[in-house]
Amino acid sequence: MRFYSFDGMLSHYAEQTPNAPALLYAAPDRHVCAYAALRERVNRRADALQKQGKTCIGILADGSFDCVVTIFAAVRAGLQVVLLDENLPFELLLEQIASTDVDTLWGDPELCDELAPRLTDGLSPASSGKGRILFFTSGTTERAKAVVLTDRSLMASAYNGGCLLPLLPHDTLLCLLPLHHVFGFVCGLLWGLSFGCCVALGRGPRHCADDCAFFQPTTISAVPLLWGFLLKQRALNRELRLVLLGAGDCSKPLLDAAKPLGIRICFGYGLTETSSGVALGIGDDPYAMTVCPDDTITLAPDGELLIRTPTCMMQGYYGREADTQCVLQNGVLHTGDLGRIDEQGRVYITGRKKEILVLPDGTKLFLPEYEREIAALLGTGELCIVQKNGVPMLVMQGNEGLAAREVLQKLLPALETRPRGQQLKGVLFVSHPLPRTATGKIKRWELQQEVESL
Repeated sequence: MRFYSFDGMLSHYAEQTPNAPALLYAAPDRHVCAYAALRERVNRRADALQKQGKTCIGILADGSFDCVVTIFAAVRAGLQVVLLDENLPFELLLEQIASTDVDTLWGDPELCDELAPRLTDGLSPASSGKGRILFFTSGTTERAKAVVLTDRSLMASAYNGGCLLPLLPHDTLLCLLPLHHVFGFVCGLLWGLSFGCCVALGRGPRHCADDCAFFQPTTISAVPLLWGFLLKQRALNRELRLVLLGAGDCSKPLLDAAKPLGIRICFGYGLTETSSGVALGIGDDPYAMTVCPDDTITLAPDGELLIRTPTCMMQGYYGREADTQCVLQNGVLHTGDLGRIDEQGRVYITGRKKEILVLPDGTKLFLPEYEREIAALLGTGELCIVQKNGVPMLVMQGNEGLAAREVLQKLLPALETRPRGQQLKGVLFVSHPLPRTATGKIKRWELQQEVESL
């Protein structure tokens, strides 16, 4: 069923299946909130928020039951909602709050108190944030931007994906992903609720290895990094029948690992700018993705994927009109992703334009492929290729005790097969873990900035 708002979805199931479980969470034991009770909690919280007279709420999204209630309530109350990662560095949180006109906060009381002095005056009287929900992009190749979505576009995205991958009312969807990330919000929460299912709210990173046993889900959505961890820990429960992966590249061995377990694996492609998924691999080949019903995907002459999705498209980047115009032209999103489309109209992702390093002599390096080759030789994925003084350099977590010469010697089998211009010219060691997004992707732009300052 297609819903056009959070309130419409909750009201429908509160009336049709009032006693059906909506949210399952630990408090500290297993606790169930039915659809009728959830709607009542949301309505009460919305009334309280309206009385505060604020215009824009920043929610430090911890994934808890109270967090979900507050998000739905804030939208119902007509506030502009900004979903924030509470684990970000303090200065970056301050920057995101200031750039999105947040005038009130919800979340960890101690952190809220620290951030409170930097709150803004909120939206101007002439501006309405009603229905707006702001998510920050992952920021792998540039600094994160606030994307303006709405509950309408997010519900359209849940419907869009659900048409290709429906759930059953008795399913339990385990939400292990952060709600401040659009993939986690749509595919970890709205996907289940839109079918009247029960959504189990994970207990946080420390419990990832035992949440499947605790909640006994039939379905989970995960990023490849998390899926690999669950497999390694043998943490999957016998009731699990379906896994939706997205928000990152996934190797074939990781996808194939589910087959002996009798678990169906589907792979999804989407962006924050399109309110999450636009294509899903629902057949035997997870990489061959069927385009969602409301979406149209075409190719630019250089192979860039172009997306038109009237129901799910962002309104723009908040306060960044020039950036919006660069990627959204005549209703078509220029994704920056490279791909191909087969004769059946199925989409394959082949890379990202900004992950191609162009050297001064015109040499082009497709970084993910190069890094996978290097990672296999070194036995670690804690590495990234950047450009310094016009030449490619390898950045690794380590120390000077690990000689750059030793590393390059191990890489000779890979380097000798490449033209001289593509060969790595050195190794830079950093003492800290490489910076990553909430979905496990390395923040290339941040590492590039750090290397340039050395």
